[in-house]
Amino acid sequence: MRHFAIVGSGPAGFYTAEALAKAYGENARIDIIDKLPVPYGLIRFGVAPDHQSIKKVSVRYDKVAEGAHVRFVGNVAVGDAVEVDELRDMYDAVVMATGAPHDRQLGIPGEDLPGVMGSAAFVGWYNGHPDFAELDPPLDTKSAVVIGAGNVALDVARILSKTEDEFEGSDIVGHALQELLRSDIETITILARRGPHQVAMTPKELGELGHLHAAAPIVDPADFPPESADEGLEDRGLAKSVGLLRGYAAETWDKPKRIIFDFFARPVRVEGDGKAQSVRVERTHIDKDGRARGTGEKYDVPAGLVVSCIGYSSPHIPGVPYDHRRGRYLNEDGRIDDGFFAVGWARRGPTGTIGTNRPDGYEVAGQIEEAMPPGSDGGKKGGAALDDLLDHRDVAATSFTDWRKIEAAETAAAREGSPREKFVAVQDMLDLLDD
Repeated sequence: MRHFAIVGSGPAGFYTAEALAKAYGENARIDIIDKLPVPYGLIRFGVAPDHQSIKKVSVRYDKVAEGAHVRFVGNVAVGDAVEVDELRDMYDAVVMATGAPHDRQLGIPGEDLPGVMGSAAFVGWYNGHPDFAELDPPLDTKSAVVIGAGNVALDVARILSKTEDEFEGSDIVGHALQELLRSDIETITILARRGPHQVAMTPKELGELGHLHAAAPIVDPADFPPESADEGLEDRGLAKSVGLLRGYAAETWDKPKRIIFDFFARPVRVEGDGKAQSVRVERTHIDKDGRARGTGEKYDVPAGLVVSCIGYSSPHIPGVPYDHRRGRYLNEDGRIDDGFFAVGWARRGPTGTIGTNRPDGYEVAGQIEEAMPPGSDGGKKGGAALDDLLDHRDVAATSFTDWRKIEAAETAAAREGSPREKFVAVQDMLDLLDD
């Protein structure tokens, strides 16, 4: 028998569990451990609430969790309730699939002012993450700034711009929806250090901005190179995104809200008297190496709310060597040490799509299979040892059956047109299970 622990129940964790279950069959016992009482990680708390089709991938993960030899162990914080070294003593292999839930810092003066927050916090707030339920972003302002040139920046700008009708069918949490509908924000400025040809925004997400009921995407035609330069774009997705941006630049809109794309703009300071009031920006240009360099020209963009969408980092956990430069765990092709691995963003850093985690998880599972051939026995106690330890420490772990009860309660509490109303407090989930 072989015992495996996977730390994190997001896409990377579930794909790894799926691969191990296929490789080992009845010779495996797989525990998927998460610090929250509920599974799915990024799917539940990161994917935009109005992108329900993407969240449907969780149906595949359900089948994994319901497998005879896979177990979900929720409400167990690794590094707190149980140490990594303890897990390594209990299991034949431990796989870190924590994702990258922490915001990278801007590294500029004023980023600690009230009103400045990272996208993990802001997205977590409207997605119902218990860590951010009390965030209370300042929406009683006319202007907001979103820093970044990727899909998360688009998600934030879109959510800030939507009308009540446009949230129908989403699972945005009720308290965030009510605050957003009372918002005074009229102008959202997206700051991007480089130009349209360097965005990381995909056509689907970028295209959504053109169909918003009350907000219009504004792009300056002067930010583009000659159209002939588009022919050199080898990435078809990027070429489509540039085409959409060009279309927005040529459009005349009549909508009350604006989403302004400010390209070649690098934030250098957040300014304000006791709270964020504006962002000092330096104009940039692209050098021969493709890097954004400051020109010395500076100007101010009004902003009572500043959301930084510049990337994420994995959590520091005792016993896990860390790559501070890349914000991930130190590993070589997924291997941290003998019997110790990393997958997904914990391995690669915050890059790729949800689907990227599947080959990543299968590759690491293949390494484990090579080192520990199916049919072998490592002599570890696995989940039985973990249960004894948690019981000794009075840690109330949740199961996948418990999650189904929580899910049923969320579905029953859903407002009209929404698939669920999420619990936003861990204690409320546990109280439900106690009842």
